[in-house]
Amino acid sequence: MNTENCAPPGSPGVCIDRRLFIKMAAALACTPLLDRVHASGLVRPAAVPGGFAVVQLGPARMAPVVHFNGDRVFVSGTQTGWFAIVGIPLDAQPGRAAPLFIEDPAGKSRVTYFTIGVKHYETEYLSMRSDYVDLEPENLARCETERSHLQRVLRTYSDASPSSLLLVPPCQGTRTSTFGLVRFFNGQSRGAHNGMDIAAPAGKPVFAAASGEVVDAGDYFFSGRTVIVSHGRGFITLYAHLSEVKVRARKRVTAGQKIGKIGITGRATGPHLHFGVYLNAAAVDPALFLLTDPRTQHLYSPSRRAPNSGEPFGAPLRETVIKQL
Repeated sequence: MNTENCAPPGSPGVCIDRRLFIKMAAALACTPLLDRVHASGLVRPAAVPGGFAVVQLGPARMAPVVHFNGDRVFVSGTQTGWFAIVGIPLDAQPGRAAPLFIEDPAGKSRVTYFTIGVKHYETEYLSMRSDYVDLEPENLARCETERSHLQRVLRTYSDASPSSLLLVPPCQGTRTSTFGLVRFFNGQSRGAHNGMDIAAPAGKPVFAAASGEVVDAGDYFFSGRTVIVSHGRGFITLYAHLSEVKVRARKRVTAGQKIGKIGITGRATGPHLHFGVYLNAAAVDPALFLLTDPRTQHLYSPSRRAPNSGEPFGAPLRETVIKQL
């Protein structure tokens, strides 16, 4: 979770051309899922730690069942060719990945492999209240319990398939921290940053990035008030440090629906949204799934402010995107 108070002047902010967004969302909705995975400027496979690999599985009458590191993997396609979308953990080592275990509808099993590329992430040094770094025994016990609970939630898998891997930006704001940064709190190593942080004024709305089911809504020591949404087949988004939560567990949400407000709860020093994306329980870079295009110089780019401060896209645009997704 991010601990920066604000971004410096000139740092990337959210902007988008409304007409272009509508055209791209409409085109995406008419494109088969496999093509969406490979579509230039949209979802971009990156077989590196914190990315994902697209592995061809071949033709079969029904979709095979695939596991990676013990977790069920997103599989899609048709009888003429199935493919797996495999989330790669941040701590994965370059080279040949752990085996993909594939079971076909007839019960026959096989194993295949893919190669993980090299990805270098930068280092970040942050100052934090000592009680959020050197935990008291009662807080340490709480964190261990919460960690186990959240790991179970992030392993949620349902057979429902998302119609798109495109994610609507979850809020309007300024990107202040990059996925994968190796972090040191008060000089102590605390692992890699597993999400995208977007700074925004406290109380501004946070929206569901895609349609799905709320599988968890709670208040946690590190992430504060948090909402987790399952979009199907192990594709999950997480929204943390909220000041308010507007949804409940086991309820359906639609893309663009308000689910909370920007806050500063948990381990944070400034109001922001920590936005996480997961595939087969592995944290993957959200930037790989947010709408991008060379003509917009990516969604998070130095440019003018997005229109409508209260609603980043405005109701008509958001409804159009929802229909197309």
